[in-house]
Amino acid sequence: MTLTEGKSLDLILDDNDQRDGYCSGEVVSGHISLKMSEATTVKALKVLLKGYAQVSWMHKRSRCSEERKYMSLSKTLLASTGQEDLILHSGMYEIPFELQLPQSPLVSSFSGKHGHVYYMVQAVLKTPFHENQRVCRELCIINPIDVNMPMLISPVSQTCKKMVGCWIFTSGPISLSVSIDRQGYCNGESIPICALIENLSSRLVVPKAVIYQIQTYMAKGKKKILKRVVASATGNVVPSDCASRWNGNALKIPPVSPSILNSDILKVEYLLAVIVQIPGAKNLEVLVPLVISTDGHCGHRFNTRRDSVMDMSLLYPRFTLPDVAEAPPSYAEVVSEEQFEDDRTPTYQPQPDWLLDGPAITYIQHIRLQPPPSYSEIYPTEH
Repeated sequence: MTLTEGKSLDLILDDNDQRDGYCSGEVVSGHISLKMSEATTVKALKVLLKGYAQVSWMHKRSRCSEERKYMSLSKTLLASTGQEDLILHSGMYEIPFELQLPQSPLVSSFSGKHGHVYYMVQAVLKTPFHENQRVCRELCIINPIDVNMPMLISPVSQTCKKMVGCWIFTSGPISLSVSIDRQGYCNGESIPICALIENLSSRLVVPKAVIYQIQTYMAKGKKKILKRVVASATGNVVPSDCASRWNGNALKIPPVSPSILNSDILKVEYLLAVIVQIPGAKNLEVLVPLVISTDGHCGHRFNTRRDSVMDMSLLYPRFTLPDVAEAPPSYAEVVSEEQFEDDRTPTYQPQPDWLLDGPAITYIQHIRLQPPPSYSEIYPTEH
């Protein structure tokens, strides 16, 4: 609520606390609460709905930044006519409003280390001889992803293997086969992982499964890619000349932002990695892209997807030894993956002028997004 001498302004959204967010085409409704302690001349009372994406980071002492304007709607609720002033007498006023979101797909709300996608509803009260009063509410936008698309409900299986050692010091192969029932999931669901780890080397190996969130920021032909672990599980040690099987071991997806695939400056993607950690050698891993939607927008699950039968022959691969054994890894290749950068300080990102709509703004937000966790910066590239 904004307060000035003689009047106060507030903006309340209907059912905002009972819903996860808004989708394209939906109506945003609420009311503006206006309290007058004395008669006041009002030029206009407006409600605005705005949204934008912005990315920014430092690269070689110069700043890379881009922004995109996704939405700018405005509706006048009260206004003086040219012939007569509008005077509101002392008392409490509640002025309802409705604004319909565009029908075209919107980019989901997101807050990351080097960028964000932000939407807000803003009320503006204009009075003569005074600065405009403003009050804002954050609006969470969700772009629903259909995880029942055929390409996301089909089982996925992958196999990889490697020789451990070099030349006459080879100690045998290690094989990893992984199957999951689909690639599309919702927040809160568990991923059942079927895997076979066969260790014919002389070393003890440790399997684990990890879900990574990959954030990609793009500006001025450059990219900034951050990777963070959102869920992980470690299996039992697999001794030499032994095998270990995961029969649908579950890895639960925690509450995370949905995949963002429809922005040209910011992407949020997910990756399932099943890894065999090998002491003194490069890890063996299978990577499977995932698409994650919010739990309220996954729709009805197909029974055929849940009852799909894995190709069990893929869990029993035949070993074919390569002609040349793998050379020993460098030190950099065997450094632990858990060495992530623990920097929680976000890059400063000023609000664009068109969003502020004036020289000053008062934000009153109910932020439901958690602060960004620790990140690992990987693959900084230039294009």
